[in-house]
Amino acid sequence: MNGLIGAVLFLILAPIAGGLIAGIDRKITARMQGRVGPPLLQPFYDVGKLFEKENVVVVTAQNFYVLAYLIFIALSGALFFAGGDLLLIIFAFTLAHVFLVLGAYAVHSPYSHIGAERELIQVMAYEPMIILAAVGLYMVSGSFYVADIAAATVPAILYLPGVFLGLAVILTIKLRKSPFDISTSHHAHQEIVKGITTEFSGSTLGQVEIAHWYENIFLLGFVYLFFSWNPVIGVVAVAVTYVAEIFIDNVTARVRWQAALKSGWLAAAVFGLVNLAILSYMTIGGA
Repeated sequence: MNGLIGAVLFLILAPIAGGLIAGIDRKITARMQGRVGPPLLQPFYDVGKLFEKENVVVVTAQNFYVLAYLIFIALSGALFFAGGDLLLIIFAFTLAHVFLVLGAYAVHSPYSHIGAERELIQVMAYEPMIILAAVGLYMVSGSFYVADIAAATVPAILYLPGVFLGLAVILTIKLRKSPFDISTSHHAHQEIVKGITTEFSGSTLGQVEIAHWYENIFLLGFVYLFFSWNPVIGVVAVAVTYVAEIFIDNVTARVRWQAALKSGWLAAAVFGLVNLAILSYMTIGGA
């Protein structure tokens, strides 16, 4: 019953919280750049305008793929906050981005196709580290279920500092922030053509933005699991992590796709695998 309540609350509140976080992100970014910045609720105004515009599509298949992307992103987050199996959640999360890539590939636009290819590169970059993070949390808590991991009294961050650092690296990719915003960006100054979302407009683009809000809340929830033994510390850690990502976004320039791919794999190999190897050795030695 608690799991169902968590899922329903996520589906209802995540877009609101995600939009507010996007507004806070814009305000902090503006202050870092010496600007006043837009109103806090500007992301909601922007999405509202998108739903008011005519939905012009090149091929009707775009609508299906984007809707599937939104549904599976929301489903992965709902399963997460319902305390479900982390491996199943990661599968649904990855499948969602496959639908977004298919939506970009559905049109005959070179810019859209390049964006889709770069999105696939990003999936290849972050997927190993996300799986390693799930394995690490299992090694600490003894379960792949989010409810059990969150209820564990063991401070996961003390056993998984390397895994957390690796997750922070790929979090920059997933939040679509510099230097790894290679498939698309939320910053207008970065590009004239919007990469994977080039051919999306109107309500279709609005659905993509809402999916991003769902995704951000899910990712921040993943960060929270490393500090869930103390809810106050967990919330503070999530806030500090997100502000750090905003700072990195504002002090770095976009890198080439090769650097993004290497960074994701190096984070998985150096931070993730080494941390898990040490933890496994300590566990075996302790036994």
